[in-house]
Amino acid sequence: MEGDKYCFGEYELDAARHQLRRAGELVHVEPRAMDLLCHLVEHRDRAVPKTELLDEVWGDRFVSEAAITTALRTARMAVGDTGSRQELIRTVHRRGYQFVAPVTVIEPAPPAVDPGVALEPASPDGPSGPDRQTIRFCRAHDGARIAYATVGSGPPLLKAANWMTHLDLEWTTPVWSHWLGGLARNRRLIRYDERGCGLSDWVVPGFTFDDWVDDLDSVVDAAGLDRFPLLGVSQGGAVAVAYAARRPERVSRLILAGAYARGRQVRAKDEAESGEAALDLDLARVGWMHQDPRFLRVFASQFLPDATPEDWDEFTAFQRQTTSPANGVRFLEEFARIDVSDIAHRVACPTLILHSRDDERVPVSQANELAALIPDSRLVLLKSRNHLLTAFEPAWDEFLSYIDAFLNE
Repeated sequence: MEGDKYCFGEYELDAARHQLRRAGELVHVEPRAMDLLCHLVEHRDRAVPKTELLDEVWGDRFVSEAAITTALRTARMAVGDTGSRQELIRTVHRRGYQFVAPVTVIEPAPPAVDPGVALEPASPDGPSGPDRQTIRFCRAHDGARIAYATVGSGPPLLKAANWMTHLDLEWTTPVWSHWLGGLARNRRLIRYDERGCGLSDWVVPGFTFDDWVDDLDSVVDAAGLDRFPLLGVSQGGAVAVAYAARRPERVSRLILAGAYARGRQVRAKDEAESGEAALDLDLARVGWMHQDPRFLRVFASQFLPDATPEDWDEFTAFQRQTTSPANGVRFLEEFARIDVSDIAHRVACPTLILHSRDDERVPVSQANELAALIPDSRLVLLKSRNHLLTAFEPAWDEFLSYIDAFLNE
């Protein structure tokens, strides 16, 4: 591998970060197609056989040659090689595929020390940031590839995945960047992209709540964690509750932020609420499948009602970079069906529940329910309307202070 960054035409491929940009703008590429593109660019001096692509991109998981065809078509579309001339990725008869466009290596690769590491190791002395985190990959129970990252130093804190994440891009969005810096302060923060989004596989065998809990278990094993505190935000809170109930010997403390035990369809009390939940989901399907900016802005405003229209647009742009429209719909459908109310009583560790008093996305009644269901729990209501706390509201500093005090007990 000559280098981590390659330039061809208007495109820049950062193989280490799994990012493709065109004229500086990020191009969204499904992870398998990105792996295929990176391998072809890195080995552009020869035709790469199909068998090699199967081994490198899919590993020991059995897939048909149709999977290569699909990934190759996606990669070609990403770099604008959609015509019949095959100016960038050429099919070499009986030999395989070759990247034939002129390529400039614009940055040398760092020394390879771990084939699973995508970014520089975290520094115990330097500040937290995208260049101070380590990204690795592990396999879930069904073979799906899950990306996880560590940043900072000190005692561990594991954050369950939630809507929507991207281990690298989170550092550049005002929605999440202050969360990462605050949570990694004096700690080793471990987090991951759930299946279907971010740097994890977008096309996966299963897409259920149980799969999400299994993925968390896979990350715990891969990261070598023994006993640790666990943080769950929004629907990640339900995943964290289910995991703590399943693995009480591993979870030392549980923190739930903006969380709920039952999804909107499950907790509907009557026909009117059930109809509202169905309508909300129907609007989400239309908005996501058609990428309707009007709906997406309304959706963003539910998470950040006190933010500016520019913040809503930033949140919308970030979401669109994290997953496909089809997966966005699948996530929302599964969220509505979540129900951990019958197992929450099995959480055996001390639990801190933090919730915005006037949360417009997840009403405070859901925090009250969690506090009633989990035996050793305490509830703190924060003065905010935002589902995801912003960096510039007083509730954010209070949020971090409560977490620090709880983990230091």
